[in-house]
Amino acid sequence: MSVKYEVRYASSPEAVKQYDTAALRKEFLVEDLMKSDELVLVYSHYDRYITGSAVPAKGDLKLEAIDPLKAENFLDRRELGVINVGGDGTVTVDGVNYELTYKDALYVAKDSKSVVFSSKDASNPAKFYLNSAPAHQAFTTKKITKEQANKIELGSLETANHRVVNQMIVSSVVETCQLQMGMTELKTGSVWNTLPSHVHDRRMEVYFYIEVPEEQSVCHFMGQTDETRHIWMQNEQAVISPPWSIHSGAGTSNYTFIWGMAGENLDYGDMDVCPIQELR
Repeated sequence: MSVKYEVRYASSPEAVKQYDTAALRKEFLVEDLMKSDELVLVYSHYDRYITGSAVPAKGDLKLEAIDPLKAENFLDRRELGVINVGGDGTVTVDGVNYELTYKDALYVAKDSKSVVFSSKDASNPAKFYLNSAPAHQAFTTKKITKEQANKIELGSLETANHRVVNQMIVSSVVETCQLQMGMTELKTGSVWNTLPSHVHDRRMEVYFYIEVPEEQSVCHFMGQTDETRHIWMQNEQAVISPPWSIHSGAGTSNYTFIWGMAGENLDYGDMDVCPIQELR
C-alpha cells in the first residue's frame, strides 16, 4: 500500500499578503488527491486538521497512523469523516462493513482501531474523500446518506448563487467532537458559493471541489475581507482556509463542493459576515 503525506504549517495574514501566486498555491492548495491505489494525507497545523483521499482500485487500502500523529492507530486521538465521490465502495471499521455509494458519508468515531477502504468494481473505484480532526471523546460510527442530511436551500438564479447545502456530519445528524462536513450543490446557471462571504475566527475550513466539468474551473477567493486573494482550482482539488480567511468561489460552470471544518464551536451559523460591497 502506498501512503503519501505532507505537513502544512500555519501562516499569518500579514505573511500571506506578501505571497505571490506560486507561494499561495503551495501553502493552501491541495492538488494531488484521488490517486489510484494511494492514501494521500495533508496534515495542517490549522486546528491539526487532516485532509486526504483513498482510492482502492487494485486492492484494499488501510488507514494507518502517520508519523506526525505519534500514535499507534490513526484514530487513537481523532475522529474521521468520509464522503464517497466515486464508484460504490465499502469502509470496514473494526470488522463492520459500511457500504457507501456516490455522495454517501460516514462518521468514524475516535478509538476505532481498523479502517479499511475497498471498491466494489476496480474499473470504477470508490473515491473516498477524508477529513479528520482531534477528538476528546468517542461517539458512535454512523453512515449518513445525502437523503438523511439537513437540507438548506439558499440564494437565487438572479444572483447566480442558487444552491442546496446538505449538512451531513453535523451535531443535529450525528454526534461529533468538533468535525463537521457537508456538501453544497449549485443549481444549473449558478456559479457563486458562500455569499455573503464571512470568516469564523473560531474554526478553520477546507473546501473540496467536485463535479467541475472538464475544461472548466473554479476561482476560489480567500484572505482577509479587506485584502482578498484568489486561487484557480480544478476538479477534485481542495483548498485550506485559515480562521482569518474568507472562503468563497465562482466557477465557469455550476459545480459541487464538500466543506469540512473544525474548531471550538459546533454552531454552524457562528460566522462574521462581510457585506459584499465591503470586500476588497
